[in-house]
Amino acid sequence: MDALSEVLRVVQLNGAVFLNAEFTAPWCVTSKAENELCAMYLPEPGRVLSYHLITGGSCWVSLAGNENSAIRVEAGELLVVPQGELHVLGSELTTNPVPSGPLLSNYLQAHPGEVMAVNYGGGGLPTRMVCGFIACDAGLSNPLLASLPRLFKVDVGQGIESAWLASALSFAAAEAADPRTGTTSVLAKLSELLFVHAIRRYIDTLPESEKGWLAAVRDRYVGRALSHLHARPAHPWTVEELAGHIGLSRSAFAQRFTDLLGQPPMQYLAHWRLCLAARLLSGGRPLAEVAGTVGYDSEAAFSRAFKREFGHPPGSWRTIQASSRMPRSTAS
Repeated sequence: MDALSEVLRVVQLNGAVFLNAEFTAPWCVTSKAENELCAMYLPEPGRVLSYHLITGGSCWVSLAGNENSAIRVEAGELLVVPQGELHVLGSELTTNPVPSGPLLSNYLQAHPGEVMAVNYGGGGLPTRMVCGFIACDAGLSNPLLASLPRLFKVDVGQGIESAWLASALSFAAAEAADPRTGTTSVLAKLSELLFVHAIRRYIDTLPESEKGWLAAVRDRYVGRALSHLHARPAHPWTVEELAGHIGLSRSAFAQRFTDLLGQPPMQYLAHWRLCLAARLLSGGRPLAEVAGTVGYDSEAAFSRAFKREFGHPPGSWRTIQASSRMPRSTAS
């Protein structure tokens, strides 16, 4: 399995669509992945990313308080806010934005968990969009999410996949506009697909000089090394063995890996093993079994490494995680 697919599998994405909106100029609103809103659509929100798929017209968007981040988003483009933070959308960004919460509150109370239909603005040129969330485990230090910019857009209609994706997006817009039995599940899965596609498109647009995990995944040598590490994390890898698998000398491989990722291969592997261990512990696996699964011969050595990474020994960490989830899972 390639590194990107493995990371996406471990963080266990969950998607949801909550809004089908038409805004007419002039308009300007703020949006944020609020916990109360997310909890109505996602069983355990965890870390939440926001996205807006522009299906008609165009708009401007920026991070709140950061005018320099402003970008224009056109129909057929997907806007992603990986931290789910407060951002501003509008036909223009020079007027005071209206919080989106009050616009949605009445509908949300009457139809919790359903796709909301909102029409708002001054009656001018329309902008149509489908808005949603992508949730993943908040307890993991994830290399993918850490590599993403705070705000970015991709054209989801380019490339060889454009024809079927365009059909899927038209279907999504129709489902959101006229919900039927199963619409929530259909849109949730499509949300996850859109996010994965957005990441792939974003990787394709990175400049050759880019550093970081996403650039490393794309690299012909380091990307293959990451695939080996993610496919067999418990294997007793050495730098020499990895270099041999990808066809580079030990020194050339180690330098290339470190230049792109900012850390040597074995340090990266140690961190990823502990991320996997955290996921397994959350699922209730016995401590000794988890230690062996991620490549530790000694439970004591595993516990020491886990505490260095996460600040708590494995048993305490699992208890803390379970208690933090309890209010969400029991809320009605």
